[in-house]
Amino acid sequence: MRDAMTGLRFMLLGQRWVLTNRRWFGFGLLPALITLVIYAAALILLARWADDIITWATPFADDWSDLSRTVVRVLFAALLIGGALLTAVLTFTAVTLLVGDPFYEKLSERVERAEGGPGESAPGVPWWTEVADSVRVLLRWAVFGVPLFFLGFVPLLGQTVVPAVGVAVTGFFLTIELTSVPMARRGLRLRDRMLFFRQHPALALGFGVPLALLFLIPLAAVVLMPGAVAGATLLSRHDAAPYRALNRPPL
Repeated sequence: MRDAMTGLRFMLLGQRWVLTNRRWFGFGLLPALITLVIYAAALILLARWADDIITWATPFADDWSDLSRTVVRVLFAALLIGGALLTAVLTFTAVTLLVGDPFYEKLSERVERAEGGPGESAPGVPWWTEVADSVRVLLRWAVFGVPLFFLGFVPLLGQTVVPAVGVAVTGFFLTIELTSVPMARRGLRLRDRMLFFRQHPALALGFGVPLALLFLIPLAAVVLMPGAVAGATLLSRHDAAPYRALNRPPL
């Protein structure tokens, strides 16, 4: 519980940091706005073709009564839209971080300097390595997300437990993604981040789950991304915890 509250505190501190440094808040909005346009177009296309997708995916209901067919297809539509939104939450962050890498690198460095500096930074990694790491994070999320999508069809379970688990999984991997820039600065790669947050899952959930829920609100992801990056930077500085957990000296 203590780690969860610590994660939540850093999420809120990041939002406060960018609100008190408004120049950097506006600077950090640009990549999210670009990504928003891309995602909005994709979701509009999904909504346009939703009826055809639902009909194609539920041929078994063609001969059912009108009521039964409507119930099944409305449920499928809810799962389709819900799955698309949850997927968008995680992929939005990954794509925004890739699009805005130079922006968020600058923002993260500014947060570090304001907090006393990170010390000597580790050498940067090539952009294709960052892309590969983001893809690996998405694949790890898919290992959980795909089964959860199909479990969503189970009555009662799919409307209660599955959404809660889905948000928790999304929040965990959001934290993994958002801490990529400041932890890479300290020489911690994806494997190191995964190891650290597996050892401190409540810390990752306390930081990522509130963001995952807030990102479901239209346009919230755009507004909150600069603060999320700032908060992830502050979290990465947290009492040198990543280094102690991984038996490495802080830089």
